[in-house]
Amino acid sequence: MAATTSKSAYGEGVIAGLPFILVIIPFATLFGLLATEAGLSVFETLTFSVVVIAGAAQFTALQLMQEHAPTAIVIASALAVNLRMAMYSASLTPYLGAAPLWQRAVCAYLTVDQSYVVGVAKFEKSPDMTVQQRVAYFIGAVTPIVPLWYFFTFIGAYLGTQIPESWALDFAIPITFLAMIAPMFRTLAHVVAAFVAVGVSLFATQIPYSLGLIVAGAAGMMAGAQVESWLEQERRT
Repeated sequence: MAATTSKSAYGEGVIAGLPFILVIIPFATLFGLLATEAGLSVFETLTFSVVVIAGAAQFTALQLMQEHAPTAIVIASALAVNLRMAMYSASLTPYLGAAPLWQRAVCAYLTVDQSYVVGVAKFEKSPDMTVQQRVAYFIGAVTPIVPLWYFFTFIGAYLGTQIPESWALDFAIPITFLAMIAPMFRTLAHVVAAFVAVGVSLFATQIPYSLGLIVAGAAGMMAGAQVESWLEQERRT
């Protein structure tokens, strides 16, 4: 029965991850295209996606490489963008922390924006799920996503400049993040953090090597934390 239940949870995860296919395909293709335009080989581009498997960090690193930024800046910026993964991991620990080490390792590798969003939403709504059901659901959620990320990274890199600009594949980047972030605006602190980050990023565009985005992110987190502190004080009084 447990095996059947886990299979059912896996299937539910696959279904939950299917909508992201619509943006993962152009997103991965665009990365492959831009990476080869930046001078990476097809093999290097595909390896980049397999090893890093973090679209935002990959695009950040790629842009800085095109700007000939120092290696330290490229690495620091990519790590800063990926700091959210540390927060994702902390948030997932209560749900997946009791799983066997190898399963936690697989889930850690597969922790991306999409798997986190659908996973946490499901776990919060279904507190009675067992650890194995949660692991199955989490892995199911990325089953339609990760293979396509690899495959279309390769396609984009292989086709290179043969893809016409009229396809405008870059639309996938903002749509992907809007689709994931919008449902997470649950409190005033979330909304304030987002608006502050956007506002600061607009004024920080002249900071070299795109470091304005890191400044904006830090400002947004501080603003959100401050609002959360104020709200907590209000609830206590």
